[in-house]
Amino acid sequence: MAATLLRALFAAPACAYSSVMETIEAVAVKPSLSRTLWRGLLRSCPQCGGGRTLHSYLKVKPACSECGEALGHIRADDFPPYLTIIIVGHIIVPLLLLSERTFSPPTWVQMTVWPLASLALLLMVLPVCKGFCVNLMWHLGLKGDER
Repeated sequence: MAATLLRALFAAPACAYSSVMETIEAVAVKPSLSRTLWRGLLRSCPQCGGGRTLHSYLKVKPACSECGEALGHIRADDFPPYLTIIIVGHIIVPLLLLSERTFSPPTWVQMTVWPLASLALLLMVLPVCKGFCVNLMWHLGLKGDER
């Protein structure tokens, strides 16, 4: 991209200002890692932040509807579920231990409340983790087929 930009700047005559500006606008600047990851948590496009990364619960869109950035080639297979399990486990287990120590509820309450709370939290956190991972992979230039 930089070579194209330099070629357009130095090879263009003075009257070709508009074509140079079009070349400069065509070269997209990649946002910072922190901005990309924040957009991932919001499940929005890593490039523009306007479009959505996921078009259903966990399906990655082929391309952003706003900027046209290709996203469909990114495969974040196993990392989002692992990350989700770690996050949910670090939330549920301390709450379970705290409730056991403080209230000491009967076993049937424990066996009803904590699996349902875990399932609900897993279903809420998984798409967020998937958007985070897809945007991280996009920023690093990974497709998901690396070995």
